Amino acid sequence: MNYYKFKPYNLGRLIIWSLFALVLMVMPLIFTSQLSATMLAQMGIAIIACLSYNILLGQGGMLSFGHAVYTGLGSYMAIHALNMVSAGHLPLPVSLVPMVGGLAGMGFAILFGYVTTRKSGTPFAMITMGLAELVFAMSLMFSEFFGGEAGVSGNRVAGQEFWGITYGPQVQIYYLIALYTLVCVALMYAFTQTPLGRILNAVRDNPERVEFIGYNTQRVRYLSFIIAGFFAGIAGGLGALNFEIVTAEVVGAGRSGAYLLFTFLGGATFFFGPILGAILMVIAFVLLSEFTKAWLLYLGLVFLFMVMYAPGGLASLLMMNLRVAAFGKLRQIVFSYLGLMLTALVMLMGAGAMIEMVYHLQLNAALGDDLKFMGVTLHAKGLDSWVGSALVLLTGLGLFETMRRHYMHEWGAIQTEIEKEIKRREAA
Repeated sequence: MNYYKFKPYNLGRLIIWSLFALVLMVMPLIFTSQLSATMLAQMGIAIIACLSYNILLGQGGMLSFGHAVYTGLGSYMAIHALNMVSAGHLPLPVSLVPMVGGLAGMGFAILFGYVTTRKSGTPFAMITMGLAELVFAMSLMFSEFFGGEAGVSGNRVAGQEFWGITYGPQVQIYYLIALYTLVCVALMYAFTQTPLGRILNAVRDNPERVEFIGYNTQRVRYLSFIIAGFFAGIAGGLGALNFEIVTAEVVGAGRSGAYLLFTFLGGATFFFGPILGAILMVIAFVLLSEFTKAWLLYLGLVFLFMVMYAPGGLASLLMMNLRVAAFGKLRQIVFSYLGLMLTALVMLMGAGAMIEMVYHLQLNAALGDDLKFMGVTLHAKGLDSWVGSALVLLTGLGLFETMRRHYMHEWGAIQTEIEKEIKRREAA
């Protein structure tokens, strides 16, 4: 991208942002079903939420266990504002209701962030967890505002329609979410280029040196926390419009954990990493959960393997391979990648069969011993199914480890060649 940079415009960035806007625009034209429109809308919301969380985790090194507080409270304020619009008590267009959520998220971030950002590291993480549990408990206690277990519902078809837009059809609310997504992603990227965003990276890497050159690290964290809360609140407000109901689950620990998990899986050290993580989050929550009751276990296993073998997330894997491709050496490891994928698939088939049989015995025992898994009939109480699954798992594991070692040898050789090529170019 730097090859296409010239003043006063950066052509590379202009192309990327134009493509991003084009993708947001044409996706409902490609995926036309109602489910697709709902999933695309949820992806837009998740992208804003995960990127706002990454301001804390990836850019500031602040491990928060309570980010759902700001998306959730933003949702509650937005749904109450929507109900006021429906009742005629608030002269506000429905399209601006998410801004109410953003301002609410920022307000609560100002309040809670003053306490949490006074500490860093593990104390910061523990304080955010305590505040998250406090807010969740309050959501069940104060039913006048939070609606109790039933939550608060609303109707987004309110106020005067504009150019025939009522936000009743799902595709209309999707395009509103897409517009907010584009603007918020652009603003959060712009934040990374500001002096505050740069010094936040310095606070993450070396807070002692930042203090030494005269900056107040607590103030830097506090201001960044407020900005993250604002965008989190916008995501919450969009969620309230999309679902037209807000329950206590939106401020729960599970939602905060999902932001952490998928931001990490996407790649917290790259700006586009949380975007990948957000897409995966919606796919996991909507599609994977429909295929198997053990989807959370599979998700945990994926997280475990990513921590072990790719701690930089999917974005780091993508960038490393783009570097290899830039030097024309990706063809040398294509067959190794195919081998890794095939052996990993064999290993996962064996492990998945055993997991599904355990879940079947625990949850569906009344339906009999037989179950279908990837086109194969398994007998949950049959020794042959268990032995066969174990053999497939062990065979896949052995083959995968063999391929992994071969791949690592090839990867090391390629990296050595790339370093030599870089030195040769510098010498020339």
